[in-house]
Amino acid sequence: MRDYYTLKVNLPAGIVSPGTLQTLLKLAYEAKVRTVRFGARQQLLMTVHYEDMRFLEKDLKQHQITYELNSEQYPNIISSYCGEDVFRTGAWLRESEYHTVLDQFDYQPRLKVNLSDSNQSFTPFFTGNLNFIASPDPHFWYLYVRPKQTNTLFRWPELIYTNNIGRLAKAVEEAMLGEGLQDEELLYQAVTGAQSFITQPAVQEVELPEFSLPYYEGFNRYGQRSWLGLYRRDEHFSIAFLLDVCALCLKTRIGELCVTPWKSLIIKGIGEKDRAAWSYVLGKHNINVRHAANELAWQTEDHTDEGTELKNYVLRYFAKNDTRTFGLCFGVQTRPKSEVFGSVLVRKRPLLRLGQLALFSVYDIYCTENFNPNSRTYRLFEKGLFKLHLPNQLNRLCRKFNARRLEEDGETVRIDTEKTESSPNKATSIYQCPHCFTVYDEQYGDTRSNIPAGTRFDQLPVDYQCSTCDAPKAELRELTVELVS
Repeated sequence: MRDYYTLKVNLPAGIVSPGTLQTLLKLAYEAKVRTVRFGARQQLLMTVHYEDMRFLEKDLKQHQITYELNSEQYPNIISSYCGEDVFRTGAWLRESEYHTVLDQFDYQPRLKVNLSDSNQSFTPFFTGNLNFIASPDPHFWYLYVRPKQTNTLFRWPELIYTNNIGRLAKAVEEAMLGEGLQDEELLYQAVTGAQSFITQPAVQEVELPEFSLPYYEGFNRYGQRSWLGLYRRDEHFSIAFLLDVCALCLKTRIGELCVTPWKSLIIKGIGEKDRAAWSYVLGKHNINVRHAANELAWQTEDHTDEGTELKNYVLRYFAKNDTRTFGLCFGVQTRPKSEVFGSVLVRKRPLLRLGQLALFSVYDIYCTENFNPNSRTYRLFEKGLFKLHLPNQLNRLCRKFNARRLEEDGETVRIDTEKTESSPNKATSIYQCPHCFTVYDEQYGDTRSNIPAGTRFDQLPVDYQCSTCDAPKAELRELTVELVS
């Protein structure tokens, strides 16, 4: 008999109400669970001892909460909803459209379903089997299909109307899993021949933005409100802390919490008058919300600490060598059939096998085509590395990526001008936040904090904070830049 069970609760589109989450956490706490995790497909994960599992199961069924034990039969519907409003979004896709789509799923999908805004790069586009991506035409979506256990990706011939997504997804799933159809044409004929859908021709491929992972931690302002991103280095969130989060959400009338594919939590709609209460909760549980940006750009597998430990091992090397990782994201794969999202993929494999026993593991490094994490094509960078040599080779890859970007950018911005007598370049100082990279420039001041232009850094109030993530003034770093005449 197993000593522990892994319990998974799907949070469709990564959305959960504070009341529902509070109920779940209270039941888990009664079953002697003290920490939980969030999965890469926006689920709630917990480990439960077998002696407590039967009591927890009884409570979950009594509250009509659907769950899975040690299985992945029903992968969650994931979405870019968590980034709506707080990060870049499209022209027409809003929170209401996500809810409209979710309401259509009156069944539990056995295929991975992704719902994505085409103008964001915070959540993956093609990690699902059915990948719906908002088109430029309002209320119509691209569909990219990836049959199970393949790396083949093909575009559905038509754009799908918002109100037909759930019904079409169910029809495609029945054809793929029930009838075993994998061929593009046969699948399309089987689905459209049995029932009709509101569509329009898809005349071109989807246009996706260049990948750039936004800084998703700490307090950040948008409009007249703030959002709070919560990340844990070991991926474990204490139930005591999350219960306080739920209670404060209910008290301040925040109706939803958003789980991200980066195993973090985003809370939107925090009013200015409630900031102190949120700071109190963070302080009470000793929650740090100012990790370096390169630490946030990693995705590891669910249900294991091995990938997290390897990530932290590499990050210590990156910190020591001040490695620049901007524009990259990393995935760690320690199990053969798992899937992680990243432009750089670290894969563990056994060097030797003795029957089913793996001996002397090594690591291979792959990178995607053009370092785009949404590409399905991986290219080998280094093979057969021992753990000791892995950080240095990843550092080398980062330097290669940065050199390539500099070369491409140089070709883009190079402008030929007539030679004139040049005056000496002048140097000036700016001050940059090490967490979110926001810059304070004395020449411009900080209008958001009512700091007029021309205010020197040493004249800023003692309690001045970064206008984006609220890092204290003392943490901003001075940088010298040249002004080219």
